[in-house]
This record gives sequence, structure tokens and C-alpha cells, in this order.
Amino acid sequence: MDVLQAMKTFTAVVEAGSFVGAMEATGLSKPAVSRHVGELEAHLGTRLLQRTTRRLSLTGEGQTYYQRCKEVLQAVQEAEAEVGSSTGLAQGRLRIGAPHTFGAMYLAPLWGQFAAQNPQVTLEIVLSDRVVDLVEEGYDLAVRIARLPDSSLVSRALARTRIVLCASPTYLAEHGTPLHPHDLARHDVVSYSYWSAGDVWSFAGPQGEVAVRTHARIHANNGDTCRAAALAHQGIILQPDFLLHEDLRSGALVELMPEFRAAELGIFAVYPTRKQLPLKVRRLVDFLVQALQAPPWAAGATE
Repeated sequence: MDVLQAMKTFTAVVEAGSFVGAMEATGLSKPAVSRHVGELEAHLGTRLLQRTTRRLSLTGEGQTYYQRCKEVLQAVQEAEAEVGSSTGLAQGRLRIGAPHTFGAMYLAPLWGQFAAQNPQVTLEIVLSDRVVDLVEEGYDLAVRIARLPDSSLVSRALARTRIVLCASPTYLAEHGTPLHPHDLARHDVVSYSYWSAGDVWSFAGPQGEVAVRTHARIHANNGDTCRAAALAHQGIILQPDFLLHEDLRSGALVELMPEFRAAELGIFAVYPTRKQLPLKVRRLVDFLVQALQAPPWAAGATE
């Protein structure tokens, strides 16, 4: 039995949802498709598919094996592409995850340049503030903003961002300016739903850490929405300086209590550790490191 061919056939059956669909995808006859799957099940000593007259479904073992088959076949494809390219060109599909606001503001302008430099790479960009599972969801790389990246992943630092407490001058004129974090409990705040500590905001002050439970007037799972609410004088926000730097420079928003520092986070490119880094991912990581070496929100960055 050709195990690799059997894996390809089994994967085609799962993705097509039928043996007939796999025939079209693989160019094999229906008996050949059935034989490959049957031989694979016999080789493994377990049933991979539940077959009825109306539908096919994966067994638990089949689901696990299907995911592994996808990884193996992708690795084979990448190896063939890299070894077969005498020019060392990166090739294949790159599925990339990034936070919505950061991805739209700072990464979106970069993709055209990367695509022009790597014409045989196809990009699939997915923006979401949810922390995706790179392996389970089929991502080659994700950009994450965090204190420390997930220990199960390889990471490369791209930049840093400071979390800033701020509000509009109009809001402060109407409600007063807080002078200590404890004052925030009496103010309207606009809370970011994915903030790990929820409505408890913590700061490092002159006498140590201070934490306060805030009372959000607005909850939002998107930083742009929080910023817009602050610019509309609806409350105090705690957001990264990559989002706010222009507002802070123009005076549309005012930083509060700078002696009480909120978090400083790293911006990382992260990717799975289980397999050798493909050339296309390596090229992308190097590209992002170079592109973000002087981020526009950093102090002293060139305008």
C-alpha cells in the first residue's frame, strides 16, 4: 500500500463529503477510492469513516487522523516546493491571523509589498481579536499583542506598545480629572471586552501596584469602538498607543496619571513549533521585523 496516496485519498473523501466527490478531486475511480480508504483502515486497525446510505462521517479516530494527514500533506507540499525551486522562491498559501485594529492600521499597507516580493505566495489574511488556535485552525502565523507569547509556540518580537489611560478634554471638563487610580471607580469608562482582567484595571505606581474595579458605561470587543466613544466624550479608556498616538499628539485625547503605568505589551509573530519553519513563513517573519523596526507610534519615530 502507498500510504501517502492513501492519505491523500482519505483526505479528499473527507473534504468532498463523499466517495464520488473524491473521485472528481483525485481523478481516481470509485473502486480505487474505496480500496485506498479500506486499505488505510486495515493498516491502522481502526475505522476512520462511518458509512451510511445517506452520508459519511468521521469517527473520533478518523477526526484525529484527518488533522494529522492535513499536516503531513502540507509539509510534503512545502518540502517539494522549496526543494524543487532552484531560485529559492517562497511558494504556497500563507494563512495569517492578526488583531483587527492593528492588522487594519499597520499590517494592511504591508501585504502588497510582501506579495510583490514573493509572487508565488498566496496570502489569506484573517483579522480577529480572538486568540486563534494556530494548529487546529490551520494558521501558518499569527501576530499577537501580549505580555508573553504562548509557551507552546515559537515567537519573534516585532515591536512594543504601551497601554495608555486617557479621555477627551470635554469629558474631563464635565466630570473632573482623576488624580489616582481609585478615582476611576467614580468615573464612566469604556471597557475593552477582551482585556484579560475584565473591569479590574491595574497600574504600577510610585508605591507599588494599584488595582481598581471600574464601572463601564460601554463594553466593546474592538479598540476602534472604544477610541470612538472616548472621542465622543463618553468616558475614560485604556488602549494601546499604536491606536491612540495621533489623538494624544493632537490633544483630542489627554493621557491621565502618567506616573501610574498600565501594561506594556509586546507585539509578536508566533508560529507552531512542531514542524520545520517553511521558507514562506521565514520570509514573512523577516519582512515584518524589518517593516516594524521603527513603528510610527513609538517615541521619536519618523513621521
